[in-house]
Amino acid sequence: MLLLLLALPRVSAHAQEGGPASMILYAPQTGTVLQALHPDEPLLIASTTKIMTALVVLEHCALHETVMVTAEQTQIEGSSASLVPGALYTVEELLYGLMLASGNDAACALAEHTAGSIEGFAALMNEKARALGLSNTLFANPHGLNDPEHYSSARDLALLTAAAMEHPVFCEVFAARSYETHGVEYKNHNKLLDSCEGCIGGKTGYTRAAGRTLVSCVEREGLRLICVTLNDPDDWEDHCRYYDDAYAAYNLISFPGALWKTIPVISGTATQVPLRCETPGVLVHAGARVETRVELLRFVFAPVGEGDALGQVTVYENGKQICATEICAAASVARDEDESVLPWRRFWKNWTQRCAGGFESREYFV
Repeated sequence: MLLLLLALPRVSAHAQEGGPASMILYAPQTGTVLQALHPDEPLLIASTTKIMTALVVLEHCALHETVMVTAEQTQIEGSSASLVPGALYTVEELLYGLMLASGNDAACALAEHTAGSIEGFAALMNEKARALGLSNTLFANPHGLNDPEHYSSARDLALLTAAAMEHPVFCEVFAARSYETHGVEYKNHNKLLDSCEGCIGGKTGYTRAAGRTLVSCVEREGLRLICVTLNDPDDWEDHCRYYDDAYAAYNLISFPGALWKTIPVISGTATQVPLRCETPGVLVHAGARVETRVELLRFVFAPVGEGDALGQVTVYENGKQICATEICAAASVARDEDESVLPWRRFWKNWTQRCAGGFESREYFV
């Protein structure tokens, strides 16, 4: 036991001083880190592991697939989803037991159903971690019980959660307050769903060695933030405080803006083409003078290819440029041969557009 403890990743050097050993507050829409403390330090992560477990299962299994639970799976130590040996569960039911009840039995059942063994499933987890660029992460099991070959960092968990939140089923499970199956009601351990404004999900974790671990996600006025704390004895209060401070300090400018989501298309199978930007938005400090300049073609001739450059948006905060991103077509529009513009009309429209500068420039202040 002593040798095992010595081999485990460091867990409490900073927490002894008060506050979390490691934390990060991350804005996935812009890729901005708003606050961090030792965000890349590999630490024990306990049941926040199950975020990766759920994501891997969702990518390899259908929700309606059935799983027969074994006696061995129900005998694993730690938190339990009260699974019945020999009973049949769907993957969907087990996912709720995994995330809401934090069931280690559900984690084992899902892992062995998905990959045939715990070791095989851990290999899938590590494969996904590499695909997401999680450089300080290694998984040895699907539940998060202590293992020297099982750890992650606050930054990696934030990136993992951002990726998982792109899956609609994961979001439903992540935010669910309760779920009932086989006569058992699972209640979400995430207190922030009721105590923190805008909370849309979270996953708790605890072992004596790891301490309290918590991953949560909040969205207010279109701005989504993810907070991760590792080995934090006051994680509920700390998450609420981090979120409140961040939302008071920052605003999100989303691209494309409400007044320039589309531009007209001439002689196309559609009359408008939707727009997207290389950067989906930018964070600005609350109270700052913000200028958003949009240079955008007044119209385009079909055909239009998805990804074609149509303009640029530049954002200035207190006179300093903080963002410049290209505006592109978000879809393709083919030429409508029945609505084709005669050559002289095309020449005239091009000429008038050039005389007008070719672009429309707009300014917004927030």
